[in-house]
Amino acid sequence: MAEHDTTQHVPGTMDIREHQKTFNGFLRFATWVVVLALGVLVFMALSNS
Repeated sequence: MAEHDTTQHVPGTMDIREHQKTFNGFLRFATWVVVLALGVLVFMALSNS
């Protein structure tokens, strides 16, 4: 049988800096997508498309 890691995770000790950077990047990307989509919609409304 395979041996299992017996170390226990202690809450509050995990390094989450990389996770936070990734999430912040996702939010920045999502914000730009929404702004771009709204800009396209406004342009279409003004040009009677």
